Amino acid sequence: MSAFAPRPATSRRLKYVVSLRRSRVDGNEHRRPYIGLEHIESSTGRLVTDPSSMAQVASLETGEGESTSNTFEQGDVLFGKLRPYLAKAWVAEFPGRCTTELLVMQPVAADARFLRYVCLWRDFIDAVDASTFGSKMPRADWDLIGNMSVPVPNRPTQVAIADHLDRETGRLDALVAGKERVLGLLVEKRRALITRAVTRGLPAEAAAKAGLDSRVRLRDSGISWLGEIPVHWRTERLKFLVPGIEQGWSPECHSVPAADNEWGVLKAGCCNGGVFNPHENKTLPSSLEPLVEFEVKPGDVLMSRASGSTELIGSVALVPERSRDQLLLSDKIYRLSPDDRRVDRSFLVLVLGSDVGRFQVKAVVSGAAGLANNIAQTDIREFSLPLPPADEQHAIVSYITAETAKLDATHAATERTIALLKERRAALIAAAVTGQIDVGSRRHYTDDAARQKEPERRR
Repeated sequence: MSAFAPRPATSRRLKYVVSLRRSRVDGNEHRRPYIGLEHIESSTGRLVTDPSSMAQVASLETGEGESTSNTFEQGDVLFGKLRPYLAKAWVAEFPGRCTTELLVMQPVAADARFLRYVCLWRDFIDAVDASTFGSKMPRADWDLIGNMSVPVPNRPTQVAIADHLDRETGRLDALVAGKERVLGLLVEKRRALITRAVTRGLPAEAAAKAGLDSRVRLRDSGISWLGEIPVHWRTERLKFLVPGIEQGWSPECHSVPAADNEWGVLKAGCCNGGVFNPHENKTLPSSLEPLVEFEVKPGDVLMSRASGSTELIGSVALVPERSRDQLLLSDKIYRLSPDDRRVDRSFLVLVLGSDVGRFQVKAVVSGAAGLANNIAQTDIREFSLPLPPADEQHAIVSYITAETAKLDATHAATERTIALLKERRAALIAAAVTGQIDVGSRRHYTDDAARQKEPERRR
């Protein structure tokens, strides 16, 4: 029996609580909507896509080939055995088909909603995750999962627990959704603040404080998508501001980040969000000699060349002064070498990360097949950028740094609140499925045999 902490009076092995549905269909079967792991939200048991759109999916990738999928019926419980730490479980609301990485369990001695919460219970997830095999694609095996002991109170108690958790997690989820909307608004406000400053200059009060002319007069930039810019600004193509662009190399590396005394090769994700992340790297094998000419240095301007997401291609970040050494440029990252006499490096990063830069990046990657996940040097060089005088560039950088710091502090506080709400949700599920809280019917926290004897005691 598993060492799960307090549980209701009755517990049974999962394989005696459910019947594993093993029916499969060819991936070209279109009559049933398709559910992949990506369609189930982690830890909540909710779908994150429209079932009507899933019916059009023709194929899927599983560990056993693209042509096979499991079938499920309404009321079945689907549980993700691939990377089980993601905690993906869902009660089927309609008949369909799914990736073979989802176990399809037909409840026999359990309420489907209660079983879903058991599958989202952190102790259960941790135990399944501990049983996985495979380093890159860890999977759990049904033979082991099926032999795990799970709490199984009587049916009325299961229903009472599920009803209670539906209500309480629903409230918590609504709070999380509200906080996530706040995060979205903060991101939009941050982007709008930066875009306005790098295209229109500082607000009057900030300009006066910086010793600049606060009376901003505008002129047509001559670029339709850019619109008007201050009369004393110019527009320049990037190739006249950045004479040098290079990319690195990508040797076969270990999948873990390099230790402090090791060399690492940066991944494209090191630029995501406009902030340099030195931990986004892979360890260079000791058998390979590092190409020191590709070592990144403080002050380097890096841009991601390739990504699986078009929203991340072209992400730009400045390597800070106190960055660790022994990190190498990969061939998925460009290093831009600006002419420091003409453009401030921090200003360049802000412009390229603003709507001005993103518009031009998306225009380039939205072309022919095969180029959708890349951006070419020749395209980058032709980017058009608004360019204020040097003193104004420095003032804009200072202003944006101060204003975004306030937004970032609010963003971080909101993220902490979301984390606490999610922790509360997990703790609530654990307490409910293990019988540690009263869900309104204490007499149900007995096993079925005890309930059957109760009338005899009354006589």
